[in-house]
Amino acid sequence: MRIKYALYTLLMLLAGLTGPAQTIVLDNPTLIDGTGKAPRALHNLVIQGDKIVAIDGEYTGRRATKIDMRGKYIIPLINDVHAHLGILKDTVMSSANYTPENVHRHLLKFEAYGVGAVLCMGTDHPEIFDLRRASRKDSLTGATIYTAGRGFGENSGLPPPSFGMDQVFRPETPDEARKDVREMAVYHPDLLKMWVDDGRGKVPKMPPEIYSAIIDEAHKNGIRVAAHLWYLEDARKLVDAGLDVIAHSVRDQEIDDDLLAKMKSKGVIYIPTLSLDEFAFMYGDDPDWINDPFFKASLEPGVYEMITSPAYKNKVTRDPGSAVEKAALQTALKNLKKVYDAGIMVALGTDAGAQPVRAMGFSEHMELELMVKAGLTPLQVITIGTLNGAVLLRAEKETGTIAVGKKASFIVLDKDPAADIRNSRTIHAVWKNGKVVSSGPLTDH
Repeated sequence: MRIKYALYTLLMLLAGLTGPAQTIVLDNPTLIDGTGKAPRALHNLVIQGDKIVAIDGEYTGRRATKIDMRGKYIIPLINDVHAHLGILKDTVMSSANYTPENVHRHLLKFEAYGVGAVLCMGTDHPEIFDLRRASRKDSLTGATIYTAGRGFGENSGLPPPSFGMDQVFRPETPDEARKDVREMAVYHPDLLKMWVDDGRGKVPKMPPEIYSAIIDEAHKNGIRVAAHLWYLEDARKLVDAGLDVIAHSVRDQEIDDDLLAKMKSKGVIYIPTLSLDEFAFMYGDDPDWINDPFFKASLEPGVYEMITSPAYKNKVTRDPGSAVEKAALQTALKNLKKVYDAGIMVALGTDAGAQPVRAMGFSEHMELELMVKAGLTPLQVITIGTLNGAVLLRAEKETGTIAVGKKASFIVLDKDPAADIRNSRTIHAVWKNGKVVSSGPLTDH
């Protein structure tokens, strides 16, 4: 690995300065603020401490340091509101991998790709809450932790314990489900996660009386609930039961107007996770990014060799599930556009870290591209990946957009992502809370 830009070292030194009088002035960047507004050429963006204090305004401070950002583009950090931490190491998914050190390693990888926060969806171990506390206090570096704690699944159903997801509650009665929710509520998770569907007919579904009890008890404790699903009919029943977040696309058929209206009226948030469907079949061919260093740097050791091996490619090609996933992705793309056009909030999630082939860091940029393929504009998907995720995390007062008074947390890009969303991958530097924390995944940190 190499340092991509000579300026990076200087930026790190400047961002490491301390003291209340310190002022950093970024001169002449182009701002994409995350609200959906068109890119705007700035005269300056002024940072003091961990906050943005002026945009094209006056600034004070005897120790003001100017950094030339001419030709650079600034967007907010990405929020991935559906990912998994700690259980992946090398090519192996295992509960034994879940250590504070492995969680921290994943947080740093996400951050290097411009991901500012990660919501881990239901596969965490109990120690996640101490790690979350440290993360929120900035004593644990990397992407900020949000967590659903221990999720809820069906006996002999999803999620598979063989994937290291063995900390999940599997209640057999509504009363047991309510008891489990109360046990989790003590830790104040950011929401709760349920696996409802049957893995395309392979395992039992979670019964409605169980998921209804989970939703009801969670709401009594002031906690929102997200559901892993596949089928339109399950989505309909879950929304009627009070579900807050649909954590995957509906993929068996197109969403009808009646459900869209209910989702909008009830404020349901939709996380399409398009990239996980593409990852399920893309390695059977040679996608145009397979040898891209930006992609390869996101993989765990051994995964690149695995996915490019003739044996793996043949396995994917022969798997009947690959054809199902291809069709599912096309349905998911159509449903995303329908959901977005209906005025329902969409947030970015990837399911990165749930399998070795779902690359942490790269997945988020791939998700942005897939949302554009669904018919959304680059500026719309940037808002989905930044502001909307912050709203779901209830962090929008501090992050999600670039504005005076908010945290100085953003990605500096070499090319304009509003012109081509793939330019989100041209990472020059990652800033978090007023400091440069990375110059991207292709450099030493």
